[in-house]
Amino acid sequence: MSTDRIITLHGERELVQRAGHLFVASHEEFLVAATDLMTWSAGVNAAFSEGKRPHLVPGLTMRKLYTRRALADPESHRRLRRIAASGIEVRISDGPITREAIIIDRQTAILAGAPVRGVRTYTVVRTPEVVDGVRSLFRATWETATDLADCTAPPPPLSDQARDTLRALAAGHTDETGARLLGVSLRTYRRRVADLMTTLGAGSRFQAGLLAQRLLAEEEVTPAAPR
Repeated sequence: MSTDRIITLHGERELVQRAGHLFVASHEEFLVAATDLMTWSAGVNAAFSEGKRPHLVPGLTMRKLYTRRALADPESHRRLRRIAASGIEVRISDGPITREAIIIDRQTAILAGAPVRGVRTYTVVRTPEVVDGVRSLFRATWETATDLADCTAPPPPLSDQARDTLRALAAGHTDETGARLLGVSLRTYRRRVADLMTTLGAGSRFQAGLLAQRLLAEEEVTPAAPR
């Protein structure tokens, strides 16, 4: 369905084909509101890729607003930190996002619909009053949201095997002692330690040991989820 000022698109492929040029043509302001990292990432990235233009250009304000669901796991938090490191402002809202949307140069709003059988609809709106209303909702939520830098990353989920390795690290055991206590080969123990260091983002064994102590302490004071 379409009018001069409203176009409804079905799926990310059609979004990129028919509205992708709007993404890469933005020059003043590019605002993104989403519940998590899944709503816009593929379509927006594809549009920028096809347009062969970097995300940021001189004078362009780019802001991304998410709910706490975007911090559901350590990998998502790392992705958000990479986005922020590129110069994009990122904030996290404690409440729900009223409308998942992209607002471009105060002239166009793209509203994401709920998935139906795995396919979303995207409504492209150029009606000034509607665009202003969506932008006002964005700004109101943005003002009360928390900067990503002030949000704590969630601890990674730990398997029993990972907990045993963490305890050995936290106790300061040598690799030989840790391997013997866990009943595994030295090679296997060292591989588990290396995997944990990657998961924890630790740059050294000492740092990994400190992080291990913190994670184990947090697990002791955090009540188990009801089954």
